[in-house]
Amino acid sequence: MTPPKTAERLLVCNCQCSMEIDGERLGKALGTGAPVRVHRELCRGEIEIFRDAAASGDNVRVACTQEAPLFREVAEEAGAGVTLTFTNIRERAGWCAAPGKALPKMAALLAEAGHVSKPAGALTLKSEGTCLVYGAGQTALDAAHELAGKLSVTLLVTDATDIMPPSRSEVVIAKGRIRRLSGHLGAFEVEVDGYAQMLPSSRATAEFAMARDGAKSKCDVVLDLSGGQPLLTEHARRDGYLHADPANPAALSQAMLAAGDLVGEFEKPLYVTYDARICAHARSGKVGCHNCLDHCPMGAIVPAGEKVAIDHAVCAGCGNCAAVCPTGAVSYALPGREDLIARAGILLSTYTAAGGTAPVILLHDEKHGDGLVSAMARHGRGLPGNVLPLAVNTVTSLGHEALAAMLAFGAGQVVLLGAPDRMAEMPALQAQVELVAHVLKALGHGEPRLHLVVEHDPDAVETMLWSLVPLAPAVAKPFVPRGAKREIGRMAFAALADTALVKATTIALPKGSPYGRIVVDVARCTLCLSCVGACPASALSDNPERPQLSFTEGACVQCGVCVATCPEKVIGLESRLDLTAAANTAAVIKGEEPFCCIACGKPFAAKSSIERVVERLKGHAMFRNEAQLSLIQMCDTCRVVKLAEQGGDPYRLGERPRIRTTDDYLAEAGAAKPDAKRDDKA
Repeated sequence: MTPPKTAERLLVCNCQCSMEIDGERLGKALGTGAPVRVHRELCRGEIEIFRDAAASGDNVRVACTQEAPLFREVAEEAGAGVTLTFTNIRERAGWCAAPGKALPKMAALLAEAGHVSKPAGALTLKSEGTCLVYGAGQTALDAAHELAGKLSVTLLVTDATDIMPPSRSEVVIAKGRIRRLSGHLGAFEVEVDGYAQMLPSSRATAEFAMARDGAKSKCDVVLDLSGGQPLLTEHARRDGYLHADPANPAALSQAMLAAGDLVGEFEKPLYVTYDARICAHARSGKVGCHNCLDHCPMGAIVPAGEKVAIDHAVCAGCGNCAAVCPTGAVSYALPGREDLIARAGILLSTYTAAGGTAPVILLHDEKHGDGLVSAMARHGRGLPGNVLPLAVNTVTSLGHEALAAMLAFGAGQVVLLGAPDRMAEMPALQAQVELVAHVLKALGHGEPRLHLVVEHDPDAVETMLWSLVPLAPAVAKPFVPRGAKREIGRMAFAALADTALVKATTIALPKGSPYGRIVVDVARCTLCLSCVGACPASALSDNPERPQLSFTEGACVQCGVCVATCPEKVIGLESRLDLTAAANTAAVIKGEEPFCCIACGKPFAAKSSIERVVERLKGHAMFRNEAQLSLIQMCDTCRVVKLAEQGGDPYRLGERPRIRTTDDYLAEAGAAKPDAKRDDKA
């Protein structure tokens, strides 16, 4: 994979000679056709060079992130309408214990920065400033009064013992306890027990009357100063909900400042996309896959019939749902799967072409990882020369297909750096790492190549990275990352299998893996084909010409809907990875001769099923003779006709009465007149 070619200016600075950069070698590695000019003080003494580049009309990429605000200000002052991009080659490459070996990584980082990822969508959250302050005593009242100048505040106190009733009502004061809180910034819903407003006649102490349970209200912002457990799970990432210890002045002040700014419209990324067409959650009331529901720490995903519904306003972007989704119905969008793999491919190909060996991809969260990398570079040995950092929004969004693809693209090892404060989200990522590691071990690829590190100490991370034993890539076979999650995963595993020391066609996988087959008790299967209609992945199929059940292993996601649907309970699941081409071909599991209607000859069911039903119903009160048994051996159309001929049509309503006409009434009247004349004569 080659770096994308874009019309832009590249400005590289050695930061006052604190880095060793060979401009000629760098230009050759980047394929510029000429040496790259290396500046010494681009942000100070050579600022005019940047100003001229910005004024040229070309887009500008600067190998510096520290002075990005300054460069943007200069470009704005110059009226240059150019696109500026920045990449950090200093802390991530140049500042290290072996600066002379950093050039291949510098080239890789500069090339990767040129990749333009597809932007994620955005959601607008609107807050009009309606704020609920929830807490006890005078501390909560003081906070409410402080916020009243910026927000429309309601104070809900749990304990009003030490409250001094204000002489001027700037906030609404009520008493009660929150039973339930749900929602997000701009759309919180609150349910309160013991709700009562403070009487305006309160004098020395706050007095309340007419308390009631189940009171409901709405607000835009919630400031929780109750001092107890947060009202929401993962509260720190719930937009609009602020939780602070009232006994901690610093935390209280910070929460109040944040609350005061939550007025207006705010854009929030749409972290994930959802394709309901390939969701394997449920069919016909039978639940199959529930991975996303089990792993969403925010409760942003709920069942919605056969599908699921994602509340993007609540979603905090951990990406667990995308990592564990077996079909790719839920995909992470910041960045998307294809962009992430493409960026890794650019890093690896550029690094290798520049002479780098034993590459290690370091995947890290932008916030958590950047700080650790900077600390290592400034106070320690920095990153090893073969460790290529790749920042993502969150490592917990990574699925097995992305990890396997990076190894297939030529990474010797992959390190995932997680944040300790996100431990609740690590099991999903750990499962993805273990799946790839299991396949690698089965293929005989030697030493562990995947490492999950959850750490906040830069010294510990640095020690771990420098202690890694260099490993040559297991394979370097890049491919175009097109298609769904499973297709990319299978392509990556196939590439890893091509150079495997152990030639395996099938690999047994841990239970719950997204690859595998079904195991059917063929002798007990009646070919009712209910599993075919239930399968959300179209892995099961029938034959319109004859009773037949076929299975395509490559499409099976091991959701279990077929197991739950089968009335005979003859289907089981077997987790495994079939690396052969046969996995993508439908194989017949069971097929029978069709039974043909004894009246019209049309095939309509499995022969064994009809024969078994006839045998079991012999002697039944409703089937005492051959004529009655013959109904079972007819197709739907002929069966209805036969019932009608026998007079046993259950839908028959009897003879329709003849319509009476005027002639009928006249005839009856005429027949009565002679009798009347005889009576007159008498």
